[in-house]
Amino acid sequence: MNSVQSIPVRVEGIKDEPYRTNNVGPILLQIEQALQDLQRNGTESIIDLGAMPFSARDEQELRARLGDGEVSATVEAFGPTLVQETTYPGVWLVEHQDADSRRLTLHIEVARVPSILMTSEADLADSLAALRRDNLSISDAPT
Repeated sequence: MNSVQSIPVRVEGIKDEPYRTNNVGPILLQIEQALQDLQRNGTESIIDLGAMPFSARDEQELRARLGDGEVSATVEAFGPTLVQETTYPGVWLVEHQDADSRRLTLHIEVARVPSILMTSEADLADSLAALRRDNLSISDAPT
């Protein structure tokens, strides 16, 4: 009886060469189109790099091509979210991590301000209610 181990297998290529998908060029074109859409009609876009073939080598190349801009932020909510503007204003790299700092998602957001940094309507309402409560307690305090 033949087993799988008896089948000869030959591995070709350089053993430790980093894997590359060649998706950086198409992603850059997608970013260009998204920037045009943002400028023309305010349409924001998200490109999920985890939803396509995209290797560590591709990420390194993309980060080198996009560069780092002037703005970066870290949001602490259920684990850190790292936001980095690229050298192209309106193009942001956004990485969500879990509580153990393992990457959950990496995407490019084309927007004036990344959505993670925008205050939600619910948070605005809670903020106003809290400020009103605090102001009432201040005005009720003896002077």
